[in-house]
Amino acid sequence: MTDSIRTCAGCGRKAPQGELVRFVARDGSLASGPKAPGRGVYTCRRLACFERAAAGSAFNRVLRQTVRVDPALARLYTDADG
Repeated sequence: MTDSIRTCAGCGRKAPQGELVRFVARDGSLASGPKAPGRGVYTCRRLACFERAAAGSAFNRVLRQTVRVDPALARLYTDADG
């Protein structure tokens, strides 16, 4: 079975869902949610894409609500690299 294709909120690249990091809105904040229910937003596994999505309000736009983006979520990218 193949992964669904999703679009990175940071750079716009289309990729299989398994290659991207998924986030959801949880209590007004952005949270990592690989299997969480509800609307999700995806970024590539690059810190630059996460930062671009946060700076451009892409998370708010895709999730259709205002969410607080905790800078600590950037650890998901730095921990994956090292």
